[in-house]
Parts: sequence; structure tokens; C-alpha cells
Amino acid sequence: MAGGKKAKPHYHGHRQRLRARFLKGGADGLPDYELLELILFGAIRQGDVKPLAKRLIAEFDGLANVLSAEPEALAAAGLGESTIATIKTAQAAALRLSQAQVMSGPVVSSWTALLDYCRSSMGHSRTEEFRILFLDRKNRLIADEVQQQGTVDHTPVYPRKIKQCKCAFNLLNILTFFGNSKQLSASVR
Repeated sequence: MAGGKKAKPHYHGHRQRLRARFLKGGADGLPDYELLELILFGAIRQGDVKPLAKRLIAEFDGLANVLSAEPEALAAAGLGESTIATIKTAQAAALRLSQAQVMSGPVVSSWTALLDYCRSSMGHSRTEEFRILFLDRKNRLIADEVQQQGTVDHTPVYPRKIKQCKCAFNLLNILTFFGNSKQLSASVR
């Protein structure tokens, strides 16, 4: 180089450029590994996190699976406590946002949003869950309760418990969901 100056490495300023792209164009213009990089920036203050983000997405088969992975699995992948806490915080925030969106509007007229909420809250579970979503007379979500947790492919359901819950809340309708990462089923009662 002329004048004795060395060229800056290609990754110099990567974090600032990535943040600027995200703030300007939103998440739609970013691949999953770059979204994960943005999350990892909060826990890993220096260094290139792109290889780590790409490795985690490959190892866990996608961003959603990284965010919903058990802390033990993330630790086994070589992550420290701070990084695990940052990832699990991102998952918790996403679940709260999804729940707030479902609870703020009519559930039945937004079946897609309801299914998205159920997939985000239980779709990555390794074991089956049986959930009851309680609706008021205007079909707005009052509560979301996990009634039972089962094995990989079996969850016991007790109709008497469902009826007791329905009577306790004086409800006309309840939605029941069960499933895990492989399947999701729903019914309206």
C-alpha cells in the first residue's frame, strides 16, 4: 500500500453495517444467520460472530430451533451462560409478542395468527403438550394454560378437567391444542 497504510479487513465495521441494514430495511432483508448475529452481538461484545451464527443454525436446523433449544443443548454446542441467556431472552420476547398479538384481537377471525402463536409457544417442544386457550364471549383470548405434558408421542387428556376449567371461567368456547415439533392439532369446544 502506498503511504504505509494497511488495508482494513473486509469484516471491519460489519456490526455497524448489519445494524444499519436492519434498522433501515427490517428483518425481511436479512437471512436467519444475520438475525442471529444481531442477537449474539448483545452477549459477545467483540469478534466475528458470523461463523458461530451459521454453525448454530446448521447444527439446530434453523433459527427457530436455535431460539427454542434447551439451555443444556446450547451449552453442549459450546455457548456460555451469557450467550444462552441472550438467546433465551430473544425467545421469551418473541413469545410475549406473539401472545400479545393474539390476545389483542378476535381469535376466531384470526385463525392463522392463533396457529402461529401455538406453533411459536409449543411447536418446538420435544414432548407433546395439551393446552387450553380460554375465550370470552367475543372470542378474545383470556388465558392460555398448559394442562398436561406428555412424552414424545402421547399426552393424557382428562375431559373432566377441561369441563371444570370451562365452568370455572364461565366460558362458551375453548380451544384445545396438542402437539410438539412434529405436529399440531386443534379443536373448538
